Amino acid sequence: MPFGASFLITTLLYYQRKAKKLGILETKTQSLYSFCTGIDLGGIALLILGLGSLLLPLTVAAQLADRWRTPWIIALIVVGVLLLAILPLYEKFYAAHPVVPVFYFKNATIVLSCLLIITDSVGSNVTHTYLYSWGTVAHGLPPRVATYYSLTDAVVQCFVGIITGLIMMKTGRYKWLIVTGAAIRLVGYGVMVRLRGAENSLAELFAQQVVLGIGSGILTTALLVPPQIVVPQAHTAQVLALVLCLSYVGYTVGSAVAGVIYTNTMRESLWRWLGNRGTDELVNSLYNSITGTLPEWGSPERTAISYAYSDVIRFTTYTAIGISAPPLLVCLFLPDLELPRDRRTVVDGLSNGSVNASDGDGDVNTSKGKDQQ
Repeated sequence: MPFGASFLITTLLYYQRKAKKLGILETKTQSLYSFCTGIDLGGIALLILGLGSLLLPLTVAAQLADRWRTPWIIALIVVGVLLLAILPLYEKFYAAHPVVPVFYFKNATIVLSCLLIITDSVGSNVTHTYLYSWGTVAHGLPPRVATYYSLTDAVVQCFVGIITGLIMMKTGRYKWLIVTGAAIRLVGYGVMVRLRGAENSLAELFAQQVVLGIGSGILTTALLVPPQIVVPQAHTAQVLALVLCLSYVGYTVGSAVAGVIYTNTMRESLWRWLGNRGTDELVNSLYNSITGTLPEWGSPERTAISYAYSDVIRFTTYTAIGISAPPLLVCLFLPDLELPRDRRTVVDGLSNGSVNASDGDGDVNTSKGKDQQ
C-alpha cells in the first residue's frame, strides 16, 4: 500500500510544484493552530479514539478470563460511547471545517447507504473470519487451496463490481442494483447453511463463495455511489471516506462477533461430537489444536473437530442471515436518484441541512420527484 500510494503522492507533489512556478497556486504560511483547525484535528481525534475504545473491547473481550465483566473492558466501552456522543456536538458548534459534517446524518441517502454497507460488512466478516482455518481443519485443504477458497468471493466481487459500474454508467441508476445485490447476498447466506458443512464437496464449497461474490460485487460497488451524488464535489472524498470507514468498522465488528461465537460454542460442540470419549483434558487439547498440531486425519478426534468446527461455522451463518435480512427491506427506502452525467452539476448548498443532486436548474433528478431526496 505505501509503495502504491507513493506514485500518487509523487504525482501530486510534482503538479503542486509546477502550479507554484506558473503562479496559479497561492501559497500561504500557516500557523500550527490554523493547520489543526483546517484538518479538524479535534474531530479526527474524537472519531478515532471513540471507535478505538469501542472496537478494542469487541476484539479482545472473548479472550479474557472474565470476558465482558472485565472492568477495563466496561470502562473502554463507556469512554467510546461518550466520545462518539460528543463528536456531533463538537462538529456542529466548534469545528470550523468538520471532518464529519452534521448535515450528512440529515440526508436519507447518506444515512441509509452507511447503514447498508456496515451491515453488509458485519455479515461478510462474521462468515469469513474462520473460513480459511475451517477449510484446513474440516476438509483437510492444503494451504494454497484454502487460500483460493477463502478469496474466491473477493475475486468474483472485483469482476462483478466492474460490470456493476458499467451498468450504472449506462442506466444512470443504482437503487435496484442495490436491492438485487442485497437479495443475492441473502440467498448466498441461505445456500451457505446447506453447502458449508464437513461433508460437502469442494465444488459445493466454491459454488456458494461465487454466489456471495456476485451479491457482494453488486451491493458494495453500488453503495459507494449514492453518497457521492448528494454532496458538492468538494465533499466527495470526505463522504466516501466516511462510508469506507464504517465499512471497515463493520468488518471489525463481524470478526469480533465470530470470535464470540467460536469461544462460546466450540467446546460445547466438541463435547457433543466426542460423546462418551470426551474428557476435560481431551476437549481442551482439541480446542487448542485448532492453532497447533491437529490429530491425524480420519481419527475420531479429528472427525469430532471437523463436525464441531462446522457447527461453529453454521452458527456464524445464522448470524449473517439475521443481519442481512432487514437491510433487504431498508434498500426499498433508499432514494432513487438519477446519476448526473456531469459531476459538476452537483451544486446545491448546505443552507437547509441537506444537499441535492441537481441538473443545474436546482431540480433534483429522481424517478419519483423531489420529495424522495
